[in-house]
Amino acid sequence: MFINKSADGRNNICGIQISRYRKDMHISQRELADRLQVAGLDVDKNAIQRIECGKRFVTDIELKILAQVLNHKIDELLS
Repeated sequence: MFINKSADGRNNICGIQISRYRKDMHISQRELADRLQVAGLDVDKNAIQRIECGKRFVTDIELKILAQVLNHKIDELLS
């Protein structure tokens, strides 16, 4: 049976890096959500919170826009 969670039980492997890069930019979760909305991704502060704590899956489309807004490469978000 396929399990679509990381070894530590998270629904994504990029949330920790997203949180780190957001904090490095000195912006809130709400501000990140606002920037993502301007870039065309319809998410709110609660979605960012759930992504960062690993409770929400992240699609490849979302990952691409997150990388652009955070000014990092996709593989950096996945490391």
